[in-house]
Amino acid sequence: MRIVVIGGGTGLSTLLRGLKERVNGEIKDLSAVVTVADSGGSTGRLRKVYNFPAPGDIRNCIVALSESEDIMQKLFQYRFKGGELEGHAFGNLLIVALADITGSFLSAINIASQILRTKGEIIPATVEDIQLCARFNDNSVVCGEEDITEYGKKCIARVEEIWIEPRDVRAPIDAIAKIESADVIVFGPGSLYTSIIPNLLIRDIKEAVESSHAIRVFVVNAMTQPGETDGFSAYDHISTFLKLTGLSKVDIALVNTRMPSDQVLRRYLEQRQEPVIPDVAKIAKDGIEVYAEDLIGEKEDFVRHDPYRLAELIINVYKRHGILS
Repeated sequence: MRIVVIGGGTGLSTLLRGLKERVNGEIKDLSAVVTVADSGGSTGRLRKVYNFPAPGDIRNCIVALSESEDIMQKLFQYRFKGGELEGHAFGNLLIVALADITGSFLSAINIASQILRTKGEIIPATVEDIQLCARFNDNSVVCGEEDITEYGKKCIARVEEIWIEPRDVRAPIDAIAKIESADVIVFGPGSLYTSIIPNLLIRDIKEAVESSHAIRVFVVNAMTQPGETDGFSAYDHISTFLKLTGLSKVDIALVNTRMPSDQVLRRYLEQRQEPVIPDVAKIAKDGIEVYAEDLIGEKEDFVRHDPYRLAELIINVYKRHGILS
């Protein structure tokens, strides 16, 4: 089977860690189409200086798919402490340096992927420098991925519309080719407005997904995100995704049913995060097949999808359905 995962952030890299283990087994070809709209932290600072697309989510995906020694993975994720390099991830600096040397952001990703020996291909959603903008229900317009989330937190406002500037950016040809030949296209998990949706705001990515015969799988987040999906149920995630991207359908929804432990839950509630309600019947009424299972693992007091359970479920979905017409 050929899988394309579309998204960004920690959710995407978590999923890739699980899928990586099935490459050369059930998975014949694994690709990640990754958002480059990030504007915060090390990534945001480098974007301002070099006018390159955001490297942060790309770096995390390279590490997630890496087959290199543990020390190389740690080196890519290493963040400098003190001085002008404070907070910069080594991998971000390497990718930007390679892009500057080769004159190509795609070449930089390919070389970095070779260094870490990735089991899969990582493709940016675009190689152009883009800005994410949103209009909230109080009619405020905010630009910048980090600023959008922070405004939502501060004003407790809802995103009504979201777009990228410039609006006419194109995706790399490789991204479109992978989507067109995919058996399964997976959206998420990850920040709904700032990691998943931005990829589908690029017109040729949306058109390639819409014309594909692949099974479309949406992985619903386990927890709500302050400033983005406060109070969202599983159905709200999917319906908002379809509304703002303009896609016609999702075939399969993967929904977590397990509650975090009391200790972990209390800490999340203090940060205005809640478990996403698995309103399975409401999703099913829209003609979407739902797989509702225990999909999370708790590590270091964080609620994350278990990468191996998630990968197993996606493979089982494909085995059951094959290619949908």
